[in-house]
Amino acid sequence: MNDQLIWVIIGMGIVTYIPRMLPLVLFHTNHLHSRIQGILKNVPYAILGALIFPGVLTINSDSYLYGIIGAAAAFIAAWLNLNVILVVLSSILVLYGFTFL
Repeated sequence: MNDQLIWVIIGMGIVTYIPRMLPLVLFHTNHLHSRIQGILKNVPYAILGALIFPGVLTINSDSYLYGIIGAAAAFIAAWLNLNVILVVLSSILVLYGFTFL
């Protein structure tokens, strides 16, 4: 293994370690402002939405409607406070039924 590859691996390790370590150093107290807590609780949902949305539009190259119907079914199931597994299954079942139309 050449030296450049080793330095790249070490650099990537440092770059991924810093964002994990900074919150522990900067927020050493257990009491965060409620507004910051609200923002941090919504971050995973925002990231998940950003990752899933392009797939909704490109799931079927023939029609965007297929992805939109699946996303709408998942959104309605999530709006009804169903379990995550049930949200996914409802979207799958709706799209399975849509293929027969």
